[in-house]
Amino acid sequence: MENLVSYDSGVPALQLGEALDMALLFLFAMLRIGGFIIAAPVFGARFIPLQVRIVTSVILTIPVMSFAELPDPEILLTSRGVGLILGELAIGISAGLLLMIFFSAAVMAGDRIASTAGLGFAAQIDPASGTQAPVVGQLFSLALMVFFVASDSHLVALRIMLDSYEFIPPGTLFDTGILIQSGIAAAGEMFGFAVRLMMPVVSVLLMVNMAIGVITRSAPQLNIFSFGFPLTMTVTIVLLYLGAPILGVAMDKLIEASIDALMQMMTEAANG
Repeated sequence: MENLVSYDSGVPALQLGEALDMALLFLFAMLRIGGFIIAAPVFGARFIPLQVRIVTSVILTIPVMSFAELPDPEILLTSRGVGLILGELAIGISAGLLLMIFFSAAVMAGDRIASTAGLGFAAQIDPASGTQAPVVGQLFSLALMVFFVASDSHLVALRIMLDSYEFIPPGTLFDTGILIQSGIAAAGEMFGFAVRLMMPVVSVLLMVNMAIGVITRSAPQLNIFSFGFPLTMTVTIVLLYLGAPILGVAMDKLIEASIDALMQMMTEAANG
């Protein structure tokens, strides 16, 4: 009889344990950048589909796996892993909220301008936040987003978040107090920038309202609604048109301040 020849299938064994550990580390590394994308302006806007945000988080996490120092997967399965997960979420969400606080200055400035001009009732659903806001505030918010993307500041913010994996390696300790202090400082800066954005228009509208009050007081037969409201609205539109270059410069400084605050928060939290 001829000898039977045995053939080796050559199929390697599937290392399911290593694959699961790699998937667990990938999800853990995605927490920080995913939290930032969900909370940050432009990236976390309502008009951005959730699927796009998830895919963006996955794509940005791929290079992180090549240089970040990730903890042992077994640690993530213990009670200590809960604290590590919350820490990563805190870093990403705090970074996104920091930029969102700065960007709220534009909405606040537009809201005050609309209230002074009598356009507070002209409110619609803001596509970025999903809440009802005055039209002027939406105009300022969309303009700030355009400046943010046109100046490639969104890429700078993503670069800072990727560099934060080197400043604060995942699973290491950081100063949580710096995150809170940075948020409080950003709120103060928000009010300051809101005043700078709205002051040129609001100051002129205040004088226009005072003039309308004097005119209607001296001539009571003039109807304030048929005389004052069209005048105030016309002056507001003209001021917004003439002050567009100045508002653009102010919004550019607002974006620079937000990026600097984000970088400072990451470095101080790592050093702390």
